[in-house]
Amino acid sequence: MRLSKRTTSEGLREAFSKFGQVIHARVVTDRVSGYSKGFGFVRYATVDEAAEGIKGMDGKFLDGWVIFAEYAKPRPQPSPSENNAASPLPAYGSPYGRQ
Repeated sequence: MRLSKRTTSEGLREAFSKFGQVIHARVVTDRVSGYSKGFGFVRYATVDEAAEGIKGMDGKFLDGWVIFAEYAKPRPQPSPSENNAASPLPAYGSPYGRQ
């Protein structure tokens, strides 16, 4: 879901708990700065509660921002060519092994 940069994990939990038992709520933050990346995740006890949470919060205001709530989608698997391009070189020595 897209969120205001001011939304906290606690605020997210509080807003979504109106629709069911929230097991986990987390705003994703940048590892270095600690600032919100503008999205987060909420996990409910049941699928029915999750559906109610999405229906109840999608398009609503939270911390002055219209949020878009939807089911999380799995990350797409990178293609083999993307894996090779993204793989770092060894931290030491030659990338070609012993010479």
